[in-house]
Amino acid sequence: MDLSAFYSLMSVTCFTLVGLWWTVIQRHPEWKTDPTRRRLSGGVYLSFLLPGLMSTFAQVDATNPFIWRSSFTAAAIVGLVNTARLLGADRSPTRGPFRRFRWVVAVLYAAIVVLALVPGVASVIGGTPLQSAAVALILLVVRAHGLAWEFMMEPDEVQR
Repeated sequence: MDLSAFYSLMSVTCFTLVGLWWTVIQRHPEWKTDPTRRRLSGGVYLSFLLPGLMSTFAQVDATNPFIWRSSFTAAAIVGLVNTARLLGADRSPTRGPFRRFRWVVAVLYAAIVVLALVPGVASVIGGTPLQSAAVALILLVVRAHGLAWEFMMEPDEVQR
């Protein structure tokens, strides 16, 4: 698949998922009043928003790597910091494997930062930096789906 087409599709998909997540939040007003659930639902929101932003910036100017490299770095650092903060907040006894292994999200964001700052690293796996970042974005969105599912399926009576 052409990278331009991939990033276009990824962008549209992620922003659609952001909109769908807003609908889920609307149906759960109790998440807005509980500080932990609010932070965790915000983490799911960013899990769709940040890959969407990175994908959009990847399409701005393919001949100017500064645009995608700087935007991927900034977005991935935001994701990394947010994910690190959520690691300590999510202590639910019923959390599933996506939430239990949320640290994988931090690793993926760190990999994106490395790819953006040291693009030559992508040659180790035989691709271009944007191809390698695309794989990381796909894995982030898959993880986001899992996090969203587990968060929505948690019983309301579970105390944090």
